[in-house]
Amino acid sequence: MDPKEFARRRRQFMRIIGKDAIAILPAAPVRHRNGDVEYAYRQDSHFYYLSGFPEPEAVAVLVPGRQHAEYLLFVREHDALREAWDGDRAGTEGAVERYGADDAFPIADIDEILPGLMEQRSRIFYSMGTHLDFDPRILGWVNGLRVQARRGAGGPQEFVALGHVLDDMRLYKSRAEQASLRRAAQIAMGAHRRAMRFARPGRMEYEVMAELLHEFRSHNADISYHPIVGGGANACVMHYRDNDQQLRDGDLLLLDAGCEHDYYASDITRTFPIGGRFTPAQRAVYEVVLEAQVAAIDKVRPGNHWNHPHEAAVRMVTQGLVKLGLLKGRVARLIKDQAYLPYFNHRTGHWLGIDVHDVGDYKVGGEWRVLEAGMALTVEPGVYIRPSPKIPKEFWNIGIRIEDDVLVTNGAPEVLTGALEKTPEAIERLVQVA
Repeated sequence: MDPKEFARRRRQFMRIIGKDAIAILPAAPVRHRNGDVEYAYRQDSHFYYLSGFPEPEAVAVLVPGRQHAEYLLFVREHDALREAWDGDRAGTEGAVERYGADDAFPIADIDEILPGLMEQRSRIFYSMGTHLDFDPRILGWVNGLRVQARRGAGGPQEFVALGHVLDDMRLYKSRAEQASLRRAAQIAMGAHRRAMRFARPGRMEYEVMAELLHEFRSHNADISYHPIVGGGANACVMHYRDNDQQLRDGDLLLLDAGCEHDYYASDITRTFPIGGRFTPAQRAVYEVVLEAQVAAIDKVRPGNHWNHPHEAAVRMVTQGLVKLGLLKGRVARLIKDQAYLPYFNHRTGHWLGIDVHDVGDYKVGGEWRVLEAGMALTVEPGVYIRPSPKIPKEFWNIGIRIEDDVLVTNGAPEVLTGALEKTPEAIERLVQVA
């Protein structure tokens, strides 16, 4: 992403927090999988949002109005031996030249420099409790400054949750962010098509997952969460992760997978018949979910609130379940009694952005947040029918979810993943067994 985008964010953030504040953002630590084997490094989302800096062992500091430098980075110094093992480092020069810092210092010098920057500020914006290894250092510096304050020196008087500002900023996607979301959606759609064409009776769920991963990595993307590849009864498990069962002719396969590209996520779910054709019962349930999703997406408009899409989905699912004979009674009463919950027991979506379940409050002042242009979210109703003596057998183990990524615009919603097949006819053409 263009460095100017990160600079714009920093300016906006510093205007909001004011000249009596300092913001401190540590980078994500390196985490070990086992022994001396590290997980692939992924930067802290808040840190990355303001800095674009991809390395560990770094701290970003924003000091609004400071004459010499408002934006500082503490980073690792160059080390020929470590760089031979782990790759090049930006160093202090690169932090300034490539990542836009006004000034940069070795991370080893932070104890000598950062307390002096904090001394003349009354508020510290920091995510206390998120960086457990760094919290004691922050508290140690503050306590040291408070001791000095008794002797007439200044010092911060208040901690403010960093997310109080950044969560709200991240909720509104800029043009550059929208472009990144579209790219992540495009890659994920290609991966879903590849996996859907590959899936056949007798193949394993993990083989289908491998097709997804191949397509993601072919476009320099990675998973934004562990894919759900659930065939048959596994489709009725919300967060099924084993992905180790054989696909059977006549079953449905629920495929919930998205990618992260350039730090922005996609999140798609499609459900399709393994043998190439829906059974009458499967198709009937599928059409209920599709109608619910279409109704919910139509509510993703400025001026509507966050819960409007969910309310629309609940109404359509309940009506559909009554038509199928799985619920009995008046629709309004069934909704009031939440009679749909055994079949549809999750929300209809979540915010989407740098995190696949992105930050941002769903309620403000106790009221559902009103949707505004630039917000991005998923819309994902589902119906899951587990075996029961009260349910006809043709409906047993039908689990269907349909999920798309949607951008709120000043007019009709933009469905970022809308080009991926989802009508029953289009699904069958795509997955038809030759």
